[in-house]
Amino acid sequence: MSELPPNERPKRRKRYSGKNPRRFEDKYKELDPERYAEDVAKVLAAGKTPAGTHRPIMVDEIIEQVAPKHGEIAVDCTLGYGGHSSVLVSALQPGGKLFGLDVDPIEQPRTEQRLRDAGHGPDAFQVRHMNFAGLPKLLAQEGLEGFDIVIADLGVSSMQIDNPARGFTFKVDGPLDLRLNPNHGQSAAALLAKTTVAKLTTILTENADEPQAALIADAILEKQKATPFTRTRQLAESIQATLTLPGRNVADTDATDTQRRVFQALRIAVNDEFGALDSLLRVLPACLNPGGRVAILTFHSGEDRRVKKAFQAGQRNGVYNSIAESVIRASFDERHANPRSSSAKLRWAIRAI
Repeated sequence: MSELPPNERPKRRKRYSGKNPRRFEDKYKELDPERYAEDVAKVLAAGKTPAGTHRPIMVDEIIEQVAPKHGEIAVDCTLGYGGHSSVLVSALQPGGKLFGLDVDPIEQPRTEQRLRDAGHGPDAFQVRHMNFAGLPKLLAQEGLEGFDIVIADLGVSSMQIDNPARGFTFKVDGPLDLRLNPNHGQSAAALLAKTTVAKLTTILTENADEPQAALIADAILEKQKATPFTRTRQLAESIQATLTLPGRNVADTDATDTQRRVFQALRIAVNDEFGALDSLLRVLPACLNPGGRVAILTFHSGEDRRVKKAFQAGQRNGVYNSIAESVIRASFDERHANPRSSSAKLRWAIRAI
């Protein structure tokens, strides 16, 4: 039996060396969960999220609060990997429709295809590349008076964090970007290149409650003068070096927490996440039909505080006839299976009739 010419032979998958691949690009088994179900199962059993995927948080709790009915119109303001949307769109059938919004041009088409492959056609599921602050615009475009259900998961998706090319993590090297939409706005590197110590201190304080904001801001911008920050590890190592100077007695875990807070604060700043949330909360009542339900999942004290105050004010003004008395947390089992759910807080409200 003759061999095929080299140009006609099937290409073999690139394999990684060692038991546990370190590079995101080499974790092909996790990136192809259907083909490598056993490997993915092992990752899940270890309480981790397979590379390039996302585990939706508090799905049952969200569905319970918004109580979808057949034929209703809903919007998922943060489509992400589509975990919440896939459950919600099914619950709306027959006759219902779900709009999925996302600003991420990289992950959005992948998620749309994922839900299409699951059988959700355009009559039941529509995707829009837009920020959730634009809900009134979506209603106008679709000729709708309001939505029956609005949900929003304000956390960054795991597939965004895991991919070093997106610049969301300080644990591996990548471009210092942090934008949810890399085609819009300024990157974190650009922000650091033009900000001041006072402004950066405010960003670190308001966006991450960083206790050493002034020290970190001053050190970062002093080093920025000599060597502009363009890489994630470059910034992370600079933060660690600042905190571990002789006499500071900062433990490695404390330095890691500071690195995490700095990256969180910069991400919130470059994406104007608080501004977008404030806009959503302001227009939300007018975008809900009478009796409409909203559920918002937050991961940051600043986010939760905004949602709580907006819902309370709406109840006082008669806009909402019922709101969550306290936050709903992920169950013990979910926190154990998915540690990323530990900081999640869910609040809900119901539009007055």
